[in-house]
Amino acid sequence: MSYIQRINSILKPSSKRSPLVVDLFAGCGGLALGFEAAGFETHGFEQDADCCATYEANLGGRCEKVCIEPGMQFPEASVVIGGPPCQPFSVGGHQLGLKDSRDGFPSFIAAVKALNPEIWLFENVRGILYGNRWYFDQIIGSLRDLGYVVEFGLLNAVDFGVPQNRERVIVVGHRGHFVFPHAAPRRVTAREALEDMLFVTPQGSKFLTKSMDAYVARYEKASCCVKPRDLDLDRPARTLTCRNLAGATGDMQRIKLPDGRRRRLLLREAARLQSFPDSFEFSGGESSAYKQVGNAVPPLMAYRLAESVRNYLKSTTRLKAPDIAIRNLPDQLVLEIP
Repeated sequence: MSYIQRINSILKPSSKRSPLVVDLFAGCGGLALGFEAAGFETHGFEQDADCCATYEANLGGRCEKVCIEPGMQFPEASVVIGGPPCQPFSVGGHQLGLKDSRDGFPSFIAAVKALNPEIWLFENVRGILYGNRWYFDQIIGSLRDLGYVVEFGLLNAVDFGVPQNRERVIVVGHRGHFVFPHAAPRRVTAREALEDMLFVTPQGSKFLTKSMDAYVARYEKASCCVKPRDLDLDRPARTLTCRNLAGATGDMQRIKLPDGRRRRLLLREAARLQSFPDSFEFSGGESSAYKQVGNAVPPLMAYRLAESVRNYLKSTTRLKAPDIAIRNLPDQLVLEIP
């Protein structure tokens, strides 16, 4: 079975969906698509109109266009998921942390507190573990105070069948024993993902000009780029972002054609590299569609996470408050006794 046949087969909404998942900062529905394919019902909340339209056109659940704020009312749900936006909490940004009104995490934490779900999950960029680690620790502490075992891992979408190197922090809160999904036995290449699309030049294709090619050469020389940034078909793609899909000549996601021309990655190609089925249509203009793809959680990775959530809900092990507190203690340093 080819890659596209596999995602078309896996990522289709189940006819029986339960229980309800509240999806906060839902985007175009990448995370929700994986959960619906695993048999969950979803209800999204998102402030971008195009994202909401995409969500409702492709998924079984509804998506409310709303600016998510603390104190909002949500439907009762067993599971809460989402991708809260995180502002760069630098010194210049005053480092207000959870008191910063621009940030999505206070709203996510407030929703978890109000709904008290059996399990919750959110994803974020890997940078939150490093430059903003002080703030990440503040978030984790606030969620642990709500009586959850909080665990997190730095997962790469390429390990779950997605033809793209895309590291994301996945944080899960529960009151039992949660098992993160195991990596797939092999990685999918860009060639396998794009197959019939390779080297086509449909109407509207955008090619790099000679001056842009010259800029690319200077960019790669200045950045000591060992390998060209053109899509390497025999490897998984590099991380897709809003920036390198929609522009930024030097770092643009592009394919080098046999005749030497470079073509910007097509929207459908980008969607495949994010593991969206070909039937998934994006609402809005071109820039909006590229942004939706670049911001999305790869649905195939979301599906594997949803399977782990489903397995957790089927389990019967639940911890008491003292045991939860113990599970949340930091790992102790083991000293070797001579």
